[in-house]
Amino acid sequence: MKCGHRIGVLGGTFDPVHCGHLRLALELAEQLALDRVLLIPAARPPHRVAPAASPERRLRMLELAVAGEPQLVVDARECRRAGASYSVDTLAELRAELGEEAALCFLVGADAFAGMASWHQWQRLPQLAHIVVVTRPGWRLPRDLGPMECWRDRFTDNSDTLAGVAAGRILFIALSPLDIAATRIRALISKGRSARYLLPDAVWAYIRQQHLYGFSQPGAPAKQE
Repeated sequence: MKCGHRIGVLGGTFDPVHCGHLRLALELAEQLALDRVLLIPAARPPHRVAPAASPERRLRMLELAVAGEPQLVVDARECRRAGASYSVDTLAELRAELGEEAALCFLVGADAFAGMASWHQWQRLPQLAHIVVVTRPGWRLPRDLGPMECWRDRFTDNSDTLAGVAAGRILFIALSPLDIAATRIRALISKGRSARYLLPDAVWAYIRQQHLYGFSQPGAPAKQE
């Protein structure tokens, strides 16, 4: 990846990766004219309970999910890095690797954005990348943003303002993501039900092969709640 490219960064636990993640990444790549979207699984997320599947297995599921899709690229740096998986560290590494001219677009949901003032070194994030906040149609920005009020002059709903600038804007973009949640997928599997068509077939096959999330072989009794 050369300087001057526009790169999307989508982190998360991906526990497991599902079609909602992948469709969102592709739509953002198209709407923002991104050259690539890096999918970066968090090994040790600091703001939530530990994922059910190991970093290695979540990484493998991502690799299976994006095989054959050149715009989506799996990045394993947080799985290799010791300690908590801080987004600011990842963006700083990418900025050092890609140079000052590359546009980085850090993709987050509205809920994540609302709690960003609790993140490690959150004030540095716009210095390293644009922040692209994915909202649902009809969503409204809260009047009081607390510590993040200092960012208000960076806000925009016009993606054209990202052109020619490597970092610093906070773009709000409304999409209607697929109503799929990893928590529901894990719950279905643990009850002995099928998760097919909620995630790529290759990922579903891997979950069954590895007996992830409490998967039971056909004919085995389902787990009781």
